[in-house]
Amino acid sequence: MTQPTEGETRTFERTFTVEDVQQFAELTGDDQPRHTEPDEDGRVMVQGLLTATLPTKLGSDNEVLASTMEFNFHQPVYTGEPITCQSTFDTVEERDDRYEFTSDVVCENADNETVLTSATNGIIWKDE
Repeated sequence: MTQPTEGETRTFERTFTVEDVQQFAELTGDDQPRHTEPDEDGRVMVQGLLTATLPTKLGSDNEVLASTMEFNFHQPVYTGEPITCQSTFDTVEERDDRYEFTSDVVCENADNETVLTSATNGIIWKDE
């Protein structure tokens, strides 16, 4: 675990595949045609909650235990489209055994268009 610092930004990039979307559809039952039938470019729309796993990945990297996460979906994400997410610690309060924090995440496509934003409140346990 790395101690979080106010203003610190961490980044993660991912490109979802058709197989990712199909596996998520099988797991969740969200198998609408827009997620299973490719468009004229061979792409399918990524489920919103699959897109929302990007901030979750950043949280996992930081050993976060989220108490709340709020997502805003700004536009669709398609397979084959690289998405870059940046998470910034807005506030960090140190306690005896943990850090309590708030953070904001902004996810953008390759055209620098915002596709998802997220706000998180949570904790990071200190190493013992």
